[in-house]
Amino acid sequence: MTIRVGIAGFGVVGKQRGISIEANPDLELVAVSDIKYGSDGINADGILFHRSYESLFNHNLDALFVSLPNYLAPEATIAGLQHGLHVFCEKPPGRNIEETQAVIDEETKHPDLRLKYGFNHRYHRSVQEAKRLIDSGEFGPVLNLRGVYGKSRIIPFAGGWRSERDQAGGGILLDQGIHMLDLVRYFAGDFEEVHSFVSNAFWHHDVEDNAYALMRSTTGAIAMVHSSATQWRHRFRLEITLRDGLIELSGILSGTKSYGEERLMVVRRDEDSDTGSFREETALYLDDHSWQDEVDEFAALVTSGQPVTNGNSHDALKVMEMVSRVYNADPVWSEGLMSKPLGRPDRNR
Repeated sequence: MTIRVGIAGFGVVGKQRGISIEANPDLELVAVSDIKYGSDGINADGILFHRSYESLFNHNLDALFVSLPNYLAPEATIAGLQHGLHVFCEKPPGRNIEETQAVIDEETKHPDLRLKYGFNHRYHRSVQEAKRLIDSGEFGPVLNLRGVYGKSRIIPFAGGWRSERDQAGGGILLDQGIHMLDLVRYFAGDFEEVHSFVSNAFWHHDVEDNAYALMRSTTGAIAMVHSSATQWRHRFRLEITLRDGLIELSGILSGTKSYGEERLMVVRRDEDSDTGSFREETALYLDDHSWQDEVDEFAALVTSGQPVTNGNSHDALKVMEMVSRVYNADPVWSEGLMSKPLGRPDRNR
């Protein structure tokens, strides 16, 4: 079975997905869309291109990859499902919980279709090994987590929609910090009690440039997360303390390599030590297989008809609820959000 694919949004992420699609023997990239195209046409590789994602539905497709701005992602995902297509959508699933729920409401009408979200960090080998260790029970339950994920500005690529709330829905927390929130939940379950400080004091955009969250899970684990757009040296670090050890993720492989080497350190608690354990093991990961592994899994689910268990719509909704709780836990920030409800931006911008 060959799965014929269209990509809605052919920017940096869409092109990366295109590489992974073309590397999978069960997938065939048929057409792409992006606002950068002045007209419809066909490129040297025989891939059709369009300015509007709606034009993709004129082709005989089986699956749609959505790599559009946040304000377009939910409507494109819903349209894909309505046209009978399996859908892979990048994070975030939308600008807020309501948009995410609208997608889920449509998904329930199409039980034979697969909907998967691009929580790419779950597919990094360091993260997968950390997950394996936690689930093994070797170190006991998770006690606490401390995470920092930051870069130096709101807009990492060309285009300003990420700094405009009507189009993005949120700032650095929704754009990048959502990965950290997803990992915290992935490792320790649901977090419902949240305290936060949220600020746009440096860049003065209509969205946050820093979010600090202190959260407690349903099992009593505590998480502290800092999502930042004023981290002048790009940084990814997550410490997971368990009853009998410590797991530390540092660095994350990316296209820019700006987050440093991807490492996993495992420290085993030494009951005979009064000053802390020195029994540690460190693994260094040199290759990033995450993009390919994630696309390959999606293709396998479409082919087999198996349900999506990793990065499904439930995961998307739960992490959007976490984002919402962080925003609303700061009364000053929450009051500002309420005073400027989201409208519908000009989609041609």
